[in-house]
Amino acid sequence: MNNRRDVLGLFGLAGLLASLPAHADAAPWRCATGYRADSFHGRNLSQWLDEWAAAAPGAPKVDLHANNSLVQLAAIAGQVRAGSVELGETIMSSLVTEMPVAGADSVPFVVRGYADAKRLWRYQRPIIERAFADAGLVPLYAVPWPPQGLYTMRPLAGLSELRGGRMRSYNRSTARIAELLGCTPVDVPMAEVGQALAEGRIDCMITSAVTGVENQVWRQLKHYHEINAWFPKNIVFANAQAYGQLDASTRRALQNAAGAAEARGWAASEAAATESVAELKRQGMKVDPLPVTALNELRRLGERCSLEWLREVGPLANQIFIPYYTQA
Repeated sequence: MNNRRDVLGLFGLAGLLASLPAHADAAPWRCATGYRADSFHGRNLSQWLDEWAAAAPGAPKVDLHANNSLVQLAAIAGQVRAGSVELGETIMSSLVTEMPVAGADSVPFVVRGYADAKRLWRYQRPIIERAFADAGLVPLYAVPWPPQGLYTMRPLAGLSELRGGRMRSYNRSTARIAELLGCTPVDVPMAEVGQALAEGRIDCMITSAVTGVENQVWRQLKHYHEINAWFPKNIVFANAQAYGQLDASTRRALQNAAGAAEARGWAASEAAATESVAELKRQGMKVDPLPVTALNELRRLGERCSLEWLREVGPLANQIFIPYYTQA
């Protein structure tokens, strides 16, 4: 290569290659979620990925796989931990077998509104971060579902009328509540609720108004009772090794986008709660309170679940609930 022009051209090509984004030749990351892309959680997740990409040109390309299309919801955390998938989203209470502290937001009747839910997350978060780190995961942000209400086919005078029914469950807490109510718990993922109702596999459930609307449950269930039982959160997380391989500025952009996604998601959840209850009414469902006696029965059941959870989790539970109850 004696031609000076060729040499200069080579340097120019090297400069061009150096300026290309770092992810140009890298394999894309995969993000798995068990929820629909058009749900408020799904839209928020997609916007988070877009904002990260815009803020960090060197970030890896991320392919989003929604609605159990890549990994079933129950297996997502394990696949992210193993490194088969780099990013995942699941409902936090699904992780209680390996980290019982993840079930704090599903203990019944501890939280009564969004302000309470946000305060509980403030005390739960540092413990969750340590538990995730021990599991090889990096938690990025968490967003609650709207409050959980009770769906039934008929109006209730007392909880004894549920005995013998088939109640949808989606984690250990809901399965335990079903058992205490004398119901058979039936594990049904959120996206399959409508099908389970149509097939007669369930006839009552405690879940959010959003789940009711997305599954058009008014075809079988006629009553929705706003009991604000708990505010379960979805959590988005990364494989720790993949996260650690990102450069500092790309990690910072990822965390900044996650902070924005968390704030946006909480607001979207509250808006979805209001709109979904209104939609249940528009579709002819009766949205009515439980009789006082039935509500008191349910709260006593919640106290029993709380004590069982405290005994199971031990001192870590106190690190969440003592400041939650004693500090503003």
